Amino acid sequence: MITPKILVMILAGGEGKRLHPLTKDRAKPAVPFGGRYRIIDFVLSNFINSGFYRIKVLTQYKSESLNSHISRAWHLSPSIGHSIDLVPAQMRIGKDWYKGTADAVNQNINLIHDEKPDIVCIFGGDHIYKMDVRQMIDFHLKKNAQISVEAVPYPLKEASLYGIIEINKDFSITGFKEKPSHPKPMPNRPDMTLCSMGNYVFNTDVLLKMLENDSAKDSTHDFGRDIIPAAIHSYNVKAYDFSKNVVPGEPKTGAGYWRDVGNIDTYWQTHMDLVSVTPKLNLYNYEWPIRTFYPPYPPAKFVFADEETRRIGIATDSMVAEGCIISGGQINRTILFPGVRINSFSNVEDSILFERVDIGRYARVRGAIIDKDVKVMPNAIVGYDLEKDKKRFTVSEKGIVVIPKGTVVD
Repeated sequence: MITPKILVMILAGGEGKRLHPLTKDRAKPAVPFGGRYRIIDFVLSNFINSGFYRIKVLTQYKSESLNSHISRAWHLSPSIGHSIDLVPAQMRIGKDWYKGTADAVNQNINLIHDEKPDIVCIFGGDHIYKMDVRQMIDFHLKKNAQISVEAVPYPLKEASLYGIIEINKDFSITGFKEKPSHPKPMPNRPDMTLCSMGNYVFNTDVLLKMLENDSAKDSTHDFGRDIIPAAIHSYNVKAYDFSKNVVPGEPKTGAGYWRDVGNIDTYWQTHMDLVSVTPKLNLYNYEWPIRTFYPPYPPAKFVFADEETRRIGIATDSMVAEGCIISGGQINRTILFPGVRINSFSNVEDSILFERVDIGRYARVRGAIIDKDVKVMPNAIVGYDLEKDKKRFTVSEKGIVVIPKGTVVD
């Protein structure tokens, strides 16, 4: 069997309004995650680990941070045909910015014509998961599919924010609705539904035809709202069950783990998943590494062991990146990005601290996401009086306090 030529296109222009203020100055795929990564590192690592090395990253919204990160972190070898290319919005076919996910690909259709692939993988750049993409490609070929949509079983009560897929016994898609108010349950699983992950595998000829037809219509020019619902009546469209994907080195407990960290509460909870004793998302699987840029920070340091005054540098159930100094303070269920300093007698719990955050002496922080270069002054209190915090900061539905970068908190 001849191996098909595959082009990868990553949609990374999302604004991420529901993650504000973390997306005030950066695109959603560029939001930091897990103590040292950016969200986009997960999809890029999945493709590189799967052996796909021709990748186009389509950017648009506030892309400077994303561009800088990819330029530093993702160096491939163009001499042997490997590259990750940043593709900014260029208005090649008109004067409009991208009107939707399908329009983003259509405005860069020259990339497909230039590469002449047999198959185009179109994946989002803003979800947290691990996946061996080769297994979806094998499924696509085995089923003689013209389009394959990646899907995951998801709790029915939480699924109204996603595209909902209906299938028959052969995994052919018979129905597709984007963000319905009342999702239909899966057969024999009344508490679950089948959600689209927003990842697609297209035969190139079908993709080009669908984009041509959609561009001539008055639509939202979106894969989930327009392209896939139209395609199921004319093409062989299959649903690939992500929960069956097997990643080398991953424990069975992590099968099917996928999070769209689209709002503050989900973003926070996904981090809290990381610091559980047996996390479903395993960042310590060296057979399937999540790659990123490693800044030149020194090792993390924990200092002071004065039990009499309780001036002890302690971290429990936490993740601490390089360059951090736990200087006589304590953290619990907390993730520290590089260069954070926790000063004496302070206490931080259930929180996420971005680069170079400084927590002053005797400060107390609970249930917070603190963006980079924030200085929490000595004796300051965050997360204990939400009514007071709401007057100063963003507070999520579940009470997570979000402090924008560069803020001085007193």
